[in-house]
Amino acid sequence: MIATQALSMNINGKDVGPLEVPVGLMMIDFLHEYVNLTGSRLGCGQGVCHACVAILDHPDGTSETIRTCITGAHFFQGKRVRTVEGHGKRNDKGEVVEMTPVQQAFLKHFSFQCGYCTPGFVNGATVLVEKLKREPVAADKVEQTIMSSMDEHICRCTGYVRYYEAIKDVVTSTPGLVKGKGAQ
Repeated sequence: MIATQALSMNINGKDVGPLEVPVGLMMIDFLHEYVNLTGSRLGCGQGVCHACVAILDHPDGTSETIRTCITGAHFFQGKRVRTVEGHGKRNDKGEVVEMTPVQQAFLKHFSFQCGYCTPGFVNGATVLVEKLKREPVAADKVEQTIMSSMDEHICRCTGYVRYYEAIKDVVTSTPGLVKGKGAQ
């Protein structure tokens, strides 16, 4: 018999659980199999590619990406999580009616080929933008900041240039994210 444990959390602004979930179940499997959120992708299964990342929102208003393929679902007990499905604004029917600036920039720059890694890049870029809202980056450090923030994300189709261009577009065009010479 498989041991289970109750699990409750908030995902994309909605309370989920308590659900009886096998102890040791990885978060990506919980998202896919228990709450039907399949946007996070299982890439490497070893925490290397970051296609699977979800956003963990902390009580202090900060956030971080967490690799769901190597993090157990019970780690998220009582926590607030955002998946790629939670970014766009939806109407009463559940239809997406507005995308975030990150999503819009990725479309504008056609920042994907197969799209498999895109959810991880969207979540990573979203966390970066939120961080820069609290701690703006110097204008001469924008590219370095983007590179260091996104360097763990792997794209097998080599779409990096377009992802970075889109993220730079969002960072440099959003008031308050860049300080110093050339800041908007």
